[in-house]
Amino acid sequence: MSRWLVAAGIYNLVWGIPVILLPDLPFELVGMEPLADPGRAIWQCLGMVIGVYGVGYLCAARDPLRHWPIVLVGLLGKIFGPIGFVWSAAQGAIDWSFGATILTNDLLWWWPFGAILLAARRAHRAADTASA
Repeated sequence: MSRWLVAAGIYNLVWGIPVILLPDLPFELVGMEPLADPGRAIWQCLGMVIGVYGVGYLCAARDPLRHWPIVLVGLLGKIFGPIGFVWSAAQGAIDWSFGATILTNDLLWWWPFGAILLAARRAHRAADTASA
């Protein structure tokens, strides 16, 4: 569990920091027109949020069962992010090709984060049973 969270933390930092510093790069890589302000500034803020999630995952890696709320918030973001993407792409606000990022930004993490949350639930139930 800790290794998955360390990997997620590093991944989020490696993804978030360039979005802050080089916000046009992801769009250029998929052949899209870079965002103009205020969208560009919002995109950079998203990079900051993703980087902060990375710090949270690294902290949670020290004791995943205790820090399950960080994992839960991360999983929710990784579920709602693709939903938001599909909605935006269906509206024509973003190109469907940009969805390739969902594979590594979101879907890859559903199973390990879900497994961590399940293990935390089991551990807390066992602790409750033992104390009763």
